[in-house]
Amino acid sequence: NKEVEGKALLKNLKSSSSGKDQKADLALQGPNSPAILQKLAKEPELKRKLARITKNEFIETELAGIEMIISRSGYTGETIGYELYLHPENATFIWDLLLKEGKEFGIKPAGLGARDSTRLEAGLPLYGHELAGKHGITPTEAGYGAFVKLHKPYFIGKKRLLERQAPRKMEVIRFKMKSKGIRMVKSEDPIVDERGQYIGRVTSCALVEGIQLGMAYVDKNFAEEGRKISIFMLARGGKISPEAPKDKLTRGDKVLLHQEAVVLSRFPEEKSKPAA
Repeated sequence: NKEVEGKALLKNLKSSSSGKDQKADLALQGPNSPAILQKLAKEPELKRKLARITKNEFIETELAGIEMIISRSGYTGETIGYELYLHPENATFIWDLLLKEGKEFGIKPAGLGARDSTRLEAGLPLYGHELAGKHGITPTEAGYGAFVKLHKPYFIGKKRLLERQAPRKMEVIRFKMKSKGIRMVKSEDPIVDERGQYIGRVTSCALVEGIQLGMAYVDKNFAEEGRKISIFMLARGGKISPEAPKDKLTRGDKVLLHQEAVVLSRFPEEKSKPAA
């Protein structure tokens, strides 16, 4: 570790106020992403640099005449992928170039909805949903407690985290809906157990190959794989239309129904690699 003296300057790189330092992020993900970058890199030295980038490392370079930062990172759960940070004025050009040159490798354009589905398959939390946010979810509750080194003498937030550890009652889970063609599950939809007892709320959900897959923040006693749960899909805005008491229902009255789901393993098991 190296301590750097002097003041640090923080910039909002999304804002136009950052001028030439403003950045947009294009994610190139999947097993063919290295081949696509190698095709775009014309100089032998750049090809070698790209081939040597290890996970979570980055280089500052030019690709197709455009200055950018290329990092071997992503949030899709893919084994390998890259993120290209460049000025927004050049983003459309690089986007089109990637689609053109990547066609032979099967490249497909995708937005945040697709990214959300892949990160949910991988069990990756999204800040504000499965980390922190309105529920104040801690790394331990999110399934990442092993990455918090509580043996360290000090780090920002350690005291507060220790206060939350002992009485920890909630946990983030992954779940899969049992039925297809049902109303879309949304963040903050309530969850109940098999007896109808409230146990938590949905934090994220997306459609994956025709079935809804999501994550939720629930009572940790109901977090084991295979547990049956039920979700009430609320109307937009999270409001429930007034319902008559069950013993006063008359023809034409409507009541809110739940849909069944099953708890999955917190993280998917890695597929075994074929023997060499």
